[in-house]
Amino acid sequence: MFRIVKTEIWKLKRYHMIWSGVLLMLLSVLLTLFSTTALDGTVWTFPFFAEQVIKNNVTMIFPVCIALLAGYIIAREEQDDTLKNILTVPVSYCGLLWGKLFVCALLSLFLGAVSALFTVIANILMGFPGVSAASILQTFIQIILSCLFLYIAVMPVIAMTARIANGHMVGTIVAFVYGYGGMFAAGNATLADIYPVTASLGLISYRSYDPTVHWNVLICCFSMLAAFLLSAVFVFTTKGGAPVQAAKKQKKVITKKGW
Repeated sequence: MFRIVKTEIWKLKRYHMIWSGVLLMLLSVLLTLFSTTALDGTVWTFPFFAEQVIKNNVTMIFPVCIALLAGYIIAREEQDDTLKNILTVPVSYCGLLWGKLFVCALLSLFLGAVSALFTVIANILMGFPGVSAASILQTFIQIILSCLFLYIAVMPVIAMTARIANGHMVGTIVAFVYGYGGMFAAGNATLADIYPVTASLGLISYRSYDPTVHWNVLICCFSMLAAFLLSAVFVFTTKGGAPVQAAKKQKKVITKKGW
């Protein structure tokens, strides 16, 4: 497993798709900056700005981002026609898939750090009050951990679409709907604890200082565990050495009679 993970990390250097993940993290911060222009009487501070970045990451940006990148990484060998050579080595496709999923978890931590860095830089440019060493540290911890928990929440979608040839685009669409559903789940406290996307917010104590916000951390943990176990089921039940492709029907050739 260590060699698989090490090899996949080396491969990341060749994937220009990773830069799209960085740009999507920047987009989340830019969308939050755009919302600061609304004249609705909101007093913007650095902690509040960081919270809005986390909300945009959870409901719109990060599920799509990590599903797209993870699907691309998983499907790359199939597209380059190198999977058949890799599987000649004594390693199962299931083990290869687990290695890729672990690398994607590391990638989610990296993207979380990038998002936190963009958040701090944007706040410096805008000059919002409330900046301190403690608030900056809290921002990095919360954004990085939320991205990791979001990855676990989206992992069943990634593992399920990995069973389909070129299914990463389908997974991206499903992840968008899945993440956007968090906006509706957040309206109910019980559903917010159960729904994996919003459960990630409970695990980082999102807005826990607000007396109207109550998180059941135990239920949030069970939600994450259920998402991980469902992903494991999809991985372990993957049949064959590659995603299944639909067989193409051969056209029947009609031989002409006579001269």
